[in-house]
Amino acid sequence: MRKLLGVLLVISILGGCKKAEKATAEVETQDLEFDYQKMPDKIEINQEATAIVEQWPEFKDLNSSIDVLHRATNNEDLALAIDDLIEKEKKMANGNYPELFNTFQVKSRQSVMRTFLYKAKASILENQPTTEPIVEALEAYNNMRKQLNVIMNSQLDKKLILDET
Repeated sequence: MRKLLGVLLVISILGGCKKAEKATAEVETQDLEFDYQKMPDKIEINQEATAIVEQWPEFKDLNSSIDVLHRATNNEDLALAIDDLIEKEKKMANGNYPELFNTFQVKSRQSVMRTFLYKAKASILENQPTTEPIVEALEAYNNMRKQLNVIMNSQLDKKLILDET
C-alpha cells in the first residue's frame, strides 16, 4: 500500500510539474500604436467665417489644440492632446457663441466631436487601438468647420421669407 501511495505521489508530482501554457494572450503592440499618418487634414474655413471665428476665443483655443493633436506621433502625446481637447471643448460648450453660429447645427456637431473624444480617451486608457477614434473625432471637427462654411454661404433673410405682405 505504501509503495502504491508513493508511486501515485511521484506520478502526480511529475504530472503537475509539466510546463503550463501561457493563459494570458499577449496584445500585439503594433495594433495599439497610433498611426498619425491616417489623420485627416483640417478643412479650411472661408474668409467670412474666419473673420467671425477670429473673435471667438473658445474656438481659437480648440483649433490650437487640434493642431497639437495633429503633431502627436505616439500614444503618450495623444493622451495629453486628448485631455487638453476635452477641456477646451467643455469651455467652448459653456462659453458664448457668436450670434450667427449659435445654432443647433453647430452645437450638435460639437456634441458628436465630444463623443468621439471620450471614445478616444477610453481607448487610450484601456490600451485599445486609438487610430480609428481619433480619425472619427477629427472628422467630426471637420464637419463642424464645414457647417460654419455652410452657415456663411447660405444666409437667408428670415424676415423676407416670413413676411407675406
